[in-house]
Amino acid sequence: MKKYLAGICVLALLPLVSLCLAQGSKTNHAADTDHMIVTLEGTKWGPAPPALPPGAQTAALTGDPSREGLYTLRAKLPAGYKVPPHWHPSDENVTVLKGNFVIGRGEKFDPATGQELTAGAFVHMPKGMRHFAFAKTEAIIQVHGNGPFEINYVNPADDPRKK
Repeated sequence: MKKYLAGICVLALLPLVSLCLAQGSKTNHAADTDHMIVTLEGTKWGPAPPALPPGAQTAALTGDPSREGLYTLRAKLPAGYKVPPHWHPSDENVTVLKGNFVIGRGEKFDPATGQELTAGAFVHMPKGMRHFAFAKTEAIIQVHGNGPFEINYVNPADDPRKK
């Protein structure tokens, strides 16, 4: 009976193995050079753009967030870091990689109405949705979307570019 089951498993896996071998034989050297792995520890941090309040660090992983097209970036936020209510002209997708990160909806910064997210959590904010964020602990988030990535503050006085 065991030999019979083993034979069935081998037969069931043959198409998958064949597909993998066929894909491997179609080597595209240009695609090979585009392969990239960035660990959390290997992230090369730099200063955040001036549209974000001071204190954050960012790293663009793929694409250019300031231009049209797909992008992926990471942000490292110190404990207590706050982003006042704002909105984006395109969808924003955020995955929490480390720490405790709070997202709230609305035009007023009210931590009591926010939802605390921990590592592994994902949130999607459609374009135009007013929201705010803060880091309860040091947090690292990953943001991806279709650029350009822009931040429009609900209250213009909150915009760090105008200070």
